[in-house]
Amino acid sequence: MTEKELLEIAKKVRENAYAPYSNFKVGAAILTEEGKIFTGVNVENASYGLSICAERVALFKAISEGYRRFKAIAVVADTNEPVPPCGACRQVLAEFGSLKVIMGNLKGDMKVKDLSELLPESFTPQNLRR
Repeated sequence: MTEKELLEIAKKVRENAYAPYSNFKVGAAILTEEGKIFTGVNVENASYGLSICAERVALFKAISEGYRRFKAIAVVADTNEPVPPCGACRQVLAEFGSLKVIMGNLKGDMKVKDLSELLPESFTPQNLRR
């Protein structure tokens, strides 16, 4: 699976986003170490705080199916520059180790970074005192 292919999957699923308040549709696709892909879209709610980002939807779907190790996540939105995950999504992703983050937009622009670059010194299970 290439970075561009994973981004295309995120772009396609983006159309399923439920964003009646912001009209900001986001699609995500996460690739497990085993090669399985899970997709997600943002889902808004009239009570804004109850909305959820596409990245977390994709991750939570993978987790619910028993996957815990990930190679990459692609995220795409209709933005001028490739869209990065929000801070909350970065932190949730960091729970499961570092992975490649493929950021894109509808124009076909793409930027790739390691999650550790986007969230340096993240709080992870390894930081907990036991």
